[in-house]
Amino acid sequence: MAREASSKNLINARRAKNDEFYTQYGDIQKEIEKYLEYNPDTFRNKVVYCNCDDPFESNFFRYFVLNFNKLGLKRLITTSYKPSPVANTQLQLFGDDKTLPKSKGRPKITANKFIINEVHDIDEDGEFNLKDVAKQLKTNKHNEWTPLEGDGDFRSDECISLLKQSDIVVTNPPFSLFREYVKQLFDYKKLFLIIGNINCITYKDIFQKIKNNEIWLGNGMGRWISGFIVPESYDLYGTEARIDEDGNRIVATNNCLWLTNLDHGRRHQPLALMTMKENLKYSRHKEIKGKNTYEKYDNYDAIEVPFTDAIPSDYKGIMGVPISFLDKYNPEQFEILGMDDHRMQYPNWRGRGPDLNGKPAYRRVIIKHKNK
Repeated sequence: MAREASSKNLINARRAKNDEFYTQYGDIQKEIEKYLEYNPDTFRNKVVYCNCDDPFESNFFRYFVLNFNKLGLKRLITTSYKPSPVANTQLQLFGDDKTLPKSKGRPKITANKFIINEVHDIDEDGEFNLKDVAKQLKTNKHNEWTPLEGDGDFRSDECISLLKQSDIVVTNPPFSLFREYVKQLFDYKKLFLIIGNINCITYKDIFQKIKNNEIWLGNGMGRWISGFIVPESYDLYGTEARIDEDGNRIVATNNCLWLTNLDHGRRHQPLALMTMKENLKYSRHKEIKGKNTYEKYDNYDAIEVPFTDAIPSDYKGIMGVPISFLDKYNPEQFEILGMDDHRMQYPNWRGRGPDLNGKPAYRRVIIKHKNK
């Protein structure tokens, strides 16, 4: 119950457009390294745009600026939606810079735009770090800090202009605007790596793109993302909520995932499976082990497969599998036919959705083996 409360609290806060939930540096690094293992040039000579990230606080900005040369980036662009509560305090990026707009004698807090074209050890202390970035930004040589004219909404003309200049978008977008956010990425034909709630894969428009192999899951779902940094005003619900060694307040949740159209090796790994006969005899799941056969739906010619690792390797027909299957989905191994959402209709679908023993079954992705 505590974990569920934590997840629901996170979702409700995002729906309320309280979007101060910051991704941890280690989670970003862990995910991106998987793409580099598959293709070391994934980001080389690319313009990366983080369009939902306050540069003062975002670990996306921190990761990409500190790994700018390692990744071979051409440019890094970061914009924030609303003023940062710690702007002009972290890193002392601007200090008493007289070029900052003033309000009552103090620097005026605005939505910000950072454009990074070059990074190096500017103070020549033998180490490249955020202090070097701060010094380069203050001098505005090769890199740029500019207050945005508007509020930094990703739908604004300012941000769309920057989006057009980019190659890859990487960020944690507002969950409340997720459908609109993804639509914009496709409208402008962008590569992307973004975080979403697990439920997003059941949205009709998102699922159709997964079915059409236009979007796929990243390298893990659930606890692959270890938690989000939240502000002081956020209650730490759940047994896994914690304060880390740096004093960050962390809310752990197992209901988020990475969504992308960047290729990675995991999606090409075939799922190791047993035959139907072997599953019925040796499966670790009591729902299957010892049965005579797999159950069939009452109103659809397909078998019920309640666990992804229980998909029979030799079954040639149609199968209903859990939505968590999408985390293991290999497009060379399986074909996705649809989802059993009662609001959606698919070829040969009889009735409102699959029923099992007279009752509606759990939500299922409808699949079959390729070339069987």
